[in-house]
Amino acid sequence: MPSVTPRPGAPVRGSKSGKPIMAIFDLLGRSWSLGVIWQLSGRTLTFRQLQEACGMVSPTVLNRRLKELRESGLVERAASGYRLTGSGDELFRMLEPIGSWSERWAETLEE
Repeated sequence: MPSVTPRPGAPVRGSKSGKPIMAIFDLLGRSWSLGVIWQLSGRTLTFRQLQEACGMVSPTVLNRRLKELRESGLVERAASGYRLTGSGDELFRMLEPIGSWSERWAETLEE
């Protein structure tokens, strides 16, 4: 079954409402979507560099994610590789505190 990029206004995995929040949750819940956004924060990477930074994700999965993230306006192709768009950077800045929280959470689990 071909993958369809989640769009506000259309049913997505887990929701038929078409609400924008459900579309972004569907997109970000796909394998490697968050990893790609995280790795591209503040830098431009070639396909191979991005693949390496993501722990050698398969080229097929990485291509699919990049296509979806580009169609969603979060990632763009530049002359020197891939980078976050303004919207992608804004999304990363909202997600970044979750990364900090997760570190504190992990510490509480170790106690």
